[in-house]
Amino acid sequence: MKILIVEDEENVATFLKKGLEEELFIVDAACDGKEGFMMATSNDYDLIMLDIMLPGIDGLDLCKLLRMKGINTPILMLTAKDAVEDKVRGLDSGADDYLTKPFSFDELLARIRALARRKHLSVEPYRCSDLKLDPLERKVTRGGKDIYLRPREFVLLEYLLKNKNRVLTRSQILRDLWGYQFDPTTNVVDVHINFLRDKVDRDFEKKLIKTVRGTGYMIREDD
Repeated sequence: MKILIVEDEENVATFLKKGLEEELFIVDAACDGKEGFMMATSNDYDLIMLDIMLPGIDGLDLCKLLRMKGINTPILMLTAKDAVEDKVRGLDSGADDYLTKPFSFDELLARIRALARRKHLSVEPYRCSDLKLDPLERKVTRGGKDIYLRPREFVLLEYLLKNKNRVLTRSQILRDLWGYQFDPTTNVVDVHINFLRDKVDRDFEKKLIKTVRGTGYMIREDD
C-alpha cells in the first residue's frame, strides 16, 4: 500500500513516515500543497493524508482540486482544528475521513485500515499456488508459514501478484513502485527480486517468481 503524506511540519511528517514504513507501507511526503498536488497527480497512491494548514495551497483547496481532477484516492484529513464546522468543511471538500491532532498512532492505523477496507471491499487476498498475501492485514504466508517482508519487498510482491501471469518489465516496476524513469545502470529491481526470492521461493520446491530473459519478471504457478 502506497501512501502520500502532505504535511508542512517536518517533525510530524518524519514521525508519520517512519512509523508507517515500519508497518510495511511505502510512504512519500510533500511539504506544501503545490508539491502535494504534483505528486498526487503524477503517482498512483492508495491513500493521501492531508494536513489542512498548508503553505501554497491549503488542504481543503488541495482536496477539492484533486477531486476535480478525477482522483478518487481515499483522503484522510489531519488537523489541529476539532470544531464540528471544520470537520464538516473537510468532509464536504471531498475527504473520506478526518483525524484531529494530537492522535494516537494506533488510531491512525485503524483509520487507514478502515479506508483500505472501503476501497478494497470486494478484494480477496492475492494468491499464487500456496502463497497468500493479505493487503489489509499486511500478512504474507506460504504453505501456512508466515513470511516477514520489508516494506519494499511487500509492495513488490503485491505488485507481482496483482499482475499474476503477466510479464513486467524492469522499467514498469521502477516507474510504478519507485517513481523512477528507466535507468539502464540501476539494478535496484534485480536486487529486490533476489531479496524476495530468498524469502518466498528458496525453501520451496516450486519456484513462483520467474525471470523473463531480457525483459523482466513475472509470478506464476507453473513453468
